[in-house]
Amino acid sequence: MKTDIEISREAKYENIKKVAKKIGISSRYLELYGNYKAKINLNLYKKYKNNPDGKLVLVTSTNPTPYGEGKTTMSIGINDAMNRLGKKSLVVLREPSLGPVFGTKGGATGGGYSQVVPMEDINLHFTGDIHAIETCNNLLCAIIDSHISHGNKLNLDTNRISFQRCIDLNDKALRNVTVKYDNKGLERDDKYNITVASEIMAILCLARDIPDLKKRLGNILIGYTKRGRMVFARELHCVDALALLLKDAIKPNLVQTLENNPAIIHGGPFANIAHGCNSVIATKLGLKLADYVITEAGFGADLGAEKFLDIKCPIANIAPSAIVINCTIRSMKYNGGVSKEDMNKENIEAIKVGIENLHTHISNMQKYTKNILICLNKFSHDTEKEIKFVKKYCEDLGCEFDISESFSKGGEGAVNLAKKLIKLCENKVDYHKLYNYELPIMDKINKICKEIYRAKEVVVSDAAKSKIQEFENKGFSNLPICVAKTQYSLTDDAKTLGAPRDFTMTVTDARLSNGAGFIVLLMGNIMTMPGLTKKAAYLNMRLHADGKIEGLF
Repeated sequence: MKTDIEISREAKYENIKKVAKKIGISSRYLELYGNYKAKINLNLYKKYKNNPDGKLVLVTSTNPTPYGEGKTTMSIGINDAMNRLGKKSLVVLREPSLGPVFGTKGGATGGGYSQVVPMEDINLHFTGDIHAIETCNNLLCAIIDSHISHGNKLNLDTNRISFQRCIDLNDKALRNVTVKYDNKGLERDDKYNITVASEIMAILCLARDIPDLKKRLGNILIGYTKRGRMVFARELHCVDALALLLKDAIKPNLVQTLENNPAIIHGGPFANIAHGCNSVIATKLGLKLADYVITEAGFGADLGAEKFLDIKCPIANIAPSAIVINCTIRSMKYNGGVSKEDMNKENIEAIKVGIENLHTHISNMQKYTKNILICLNKFSHDTEKEIKFVKKYCEDLGCEFDISESFSKGGEGAVNLAKKLIKLCENKVDYHKLYNYELPIMDKINKICKEIYRAKEVVVSDAAKSKIQEFENKGFSNLPICVAKTQYSLTDDAKTLGAPRDFTMTVTDARLSNGAGFIVLLMGNIMTMPGLTKKAAYLNMRLHADGKIEGLF
């Protein structure tokens, strides 16, 4: 089969102005980036703000293998299938990060015949949003250190600076750095995060408009004084300067699928170390433009969907009409202990073990809504016997089930799935979040860990316990919880696969993301700056003299 980039390159693209017209966007609201990409002017929302909202469909997944399970591919396939059925549908996705693109996981534009295009542009620099976020983040860091260097009027404690630099690459050498000042040999320890874990990324994705963006930027906790007072970014008189760097990045991006259907791509926080959803602005705009909006939440339902449902939905005042849980036989085998070398061999016994991971995710999503559809993302090496086993298992649980072949067939391969989804969306929206924000912080932590991850006990380090108590004491206890942990397991240990029970979760650190509006908990040995593997994707990439790219996926 042709590679993703070959399929993308051979496709016939439509001019983005023509694509925009399909969902009622006139060219006056477009800011063009060539013929096939455009920013959408924020005034468009004002035009359609009185339109009724369409139906929101969340696509989530089981715990993935290191190579991803095709959740984005499925989302794009569903959208193309909806359009084939004559429905006004729009897919709203996150932007790819250069870290995974050059690392192991690859890009985030779908795959096979269910892609958003131009895939090379989207996977690389796109319209510059992530660069703008990175620059905004690092400008604030530069301002903090400049303030300290020029007399430190706010009396900041250099040992308690809480806002960190970022870069949109996997670079483990930046996990620990030293910041040196010119005066009196003063220095401090610091670290970099990957840009998609930056609070600025979360702020951009949760902001409703430019005034809300500025308010959130001003609310960023940058550190503490030597007497222990919290200091916020607004005290550095830099909010407008920071916002200037995001004036274009806050606008959603319009592109198209291989079947020339509109797609909005905007924002890209990771779900394992951030809240894992595209921007509120993009989602709410999509709901005004289309009858069906297909969106996704990063990684498995334990991370991305939980945060989508407990953080994004309440903040944005939106609710899903249905949830699609993407699963693969490969993931079931992985969770059943099968090695990479034996992954393509039929193995019902391993699936019997690994499918319990799917069962956990199903029961978790049922805590939020009854409108759930399980979809098997079919791979070429899946056998009929394996598929029949998974189908029967899901149907015995009383779940709607279908198969997607959108990777190999595009929208045609998801038409039956789309029909079932349309019918499911006719049901009453019965969404409710897992916990009340007003609960004490530890009660919320225990609820997530015990009800979603199925932990028996939660252990909190002394350092994290001290910070949590401080957040309680200083009036931040009513914020939602954003857990940073491995995506490969329901636990905080990447090697503990399947559906474990009676395990302990360990909270190693806690951070206040006051601008974003949540508390981040770091669990296990999760790191906010990934590293490159020995056999990373960049080794297979080629740029030819004619400008053609190979090896990008």
